[in-house]
Amino acid sequence: MKYVSTRGTAPVLEFGDVLLAGLARDGGLYVPESWPALAPDALGRFADAAYADIATEVMWPFVEGTLTRDELGALVVDAYSTFDDDAVVPLRDLAVLEPGLWLMELFHGPTLAFKDVALQLVGRLFDHELEKRGERVTIVGATSGDTGSAAIEACRDRDAIDVFIMHPAGRVSEVQRRQMTTVLSPNVHNIAIEGTFDDCQDLVKVLFADTELRDRRRLSAVNSINWARVLAQIVYYVVGSARLTGGASPVAYSVPTGNFGNVFAGYGAQRMGVPVSQFVIGANVNDILVRFLATGEMHMTGVEPTLSPSMDIQISSNFERLLFELHGRDGDAVVEAMARFRSDGRYSVEADLMGPLREQWSGAKVDDERTTRIIADVYERTGVIVDPHTAVGLGAAKANRGDPAVPMVSLATAHPAKFPDAVEAAIGVRPPLPPRLADLFERDERFVTLPNDEAAVKAHIEATLGS
Repeated sequence: MKYVSTRGTAPVLEFGDVLLAGLARDGGLYVPESWPALAPDALGRFADAAYADIATEVMWPFVEGTLTRDELGALVVDAYSTFDDDAVVPLRDLAVLEPGLWLMELFHGPTLAFKDVALQLVGRLFDHELEKRGERVTIVGATSGDTGSAAIEACRDRDAIDVFIMHPAGRVSEVQRRQMTTVLSPNVHNIAIEGTFDDCQDLVKVLFADTELRDRRRLSAVNSINWARVLAQIVYYVVGSARLTGGASPVAYSVPTGNFGNVFAGYGAQRMGVPVSQFVIGANVNDILVRFLATGEMHMTGVEPTLSPSMDIQISSNFERLLFELHGRDGDAVVEAMARFRSDGRYSVEADLMGPLREQWSGAKVDDERTTRIIADVYERTGVIVDPHTAVGLGAAKANRGDPAVPMVSLATAHPAKFPDAVEAAIGVRPPLPPRLADLFERDERFVTLPNDEAAVKAHIEATLGS
C-alpha cells in the first residue's frame, strides 16, 4: 500500500514512513492511494469474531510491506489487552429510548476515551518501526482534551520517543488535564498554551512547516493528522456493522465531532465495503461542520467554551481528507480551498459536489442546555450515565435519524467521569473514576504555560531536548 498527500506534491510513501512522518511535507494529510475492499464474506465472519482478529484483517492491507501479518497481529493483541472490556468497544442496546438505537462504548481503554482505541496501537507501531530502524523521534501534538492523555499513555517511558503535548490553558476539564500533567515520565512534556485548541493545532503545523527543525529533531505526530490513527478507528465501524447485521443490511452512525478524524474513519470503512446508510455529525455551538453540510460553505467563527470541550474547534483538520475525496483527489483544488480558508476564514464547495454528500451526511447542533437535558433523560430512563460529548451524539442521532428500520449506532466517546461537573449538574450524581485513577487529584502535576507564540514553543522544545 502506498500513500499520497491531500495536497498532491509530497512524496508518495509506504506505511512505515507515513507513520513516522505524521504530516506530509507539503502540509497535507496522507491517505491511501486506493481503498482496499473487504472480502465479500468478511462482515458475516466478523459477527462473532474477537476484536483483535477483526482489527488484524481490516488493517492488514494498509500496512503490508511494513509489517508481517504476524507482527501486526501481535501488536494488536497487546494493544487491546489494556482494555477493561473483552469486547473492546461493547454495544449497549438503548431501545428503551428509541427502537433500534445503540450506544457503542469507546472508552474502555487506559485513559477512558475513544482515542485509546487508536493510540494504544499507534504507540506500539511507533516502537516497532523505530526499533527496526534504530531511530528516535520527537512527537508534537495538540489536544482538545482526550488525545493528549491517550498519546501520553501510549508513549510514556518509551526509549525512542520524546513527546510534547499542547493543550489550551483552562479549556479542558480538570480530569483531562490531570491525566496528562500527572504523568511524570522523563520523556513526557506538557505545555498549556494561552489560547484555543485551534491555536495549539496551528502551532503544531507551524513546527512541522519548519523543515530544518522537523528534520533535525525528527518531528512526528500521533494526533488524528497521522493516518495510523484513522486506520485503527476504521475497525470499530466494521465491528459495529458486523455485530448488528453481519453486513446483510446497512447501519447508520452518529458521531460527536470535533477534528473530524473519528467520522472520517467511518467513511473509510464505507469505502472498504461496509454498508453505511447515514453519517450524522453532532456538534455543540461550535458548529462549523453542521453549517457546512447545510450551506456548502466552511465559515470560521470564534470558539466558544462549552460543556463538551473536546469539540470546541473551528478548524477540523481531518476534513481536508474528505475534501480531497470530494474534489476527485485533486490536490490543487485542496490547496486552493485551504489557502482561501486561511486568508478569508471561509471557502465554498460547489453544489454539484455537495449533492451526493448530503445524500448520506447530515449534522445537528446540540447546545449546552440541551446536552444537560439529554444526560438527565438518558439517566432517568435507562440508568446509563453519559458524558457531554456522548450526549451531543445522541441528540444529533435523534434529530437527524433517517429510516427508523435501520439500526442507529451513536458513539460514546468518553467515560462520564472525565467530565464529572457537567454530569453532576445534570443528574445530581458525581460519576466516580475507575479504581486505577482514584487518586488522580492527589498526584503531582508537571507542565509549563506558554503564550500562543511560535518562538516561545520552539525555544522550549529546544531547551528541553538539549543538544
